[in-house]
Amino acid sequence: MGRDSCLARVTAGVAIGGSIGGAVGAVYGTYEAIRYKVPGLLKIRYIGQTTLGSAAVFGLFMGAGSLIHCGKSY
Repeated sequence: MGRDSCLARVTAGVAIGGSIGGAVGAVYGTYEAIRYKVPGLLKIRYIGQTTLGSAAVFGLFMGAGSLIHCGKSY
């Protein structure tokens, strides 16, 4: 496997992890905003923060997992 192949896999892992994490974060952020009765426009800010935070963390872990998996040969 070449170097470009590994970079492409890590990039794809980060992208997929970010999108899945963002979707889960949006659902969870909406649930939390309604549950804790966040007032007015602060709901949008809260949902956005939860979405971006979840996307960043899950994307980081998926990218790291892809990088670790890149070094293995089967």
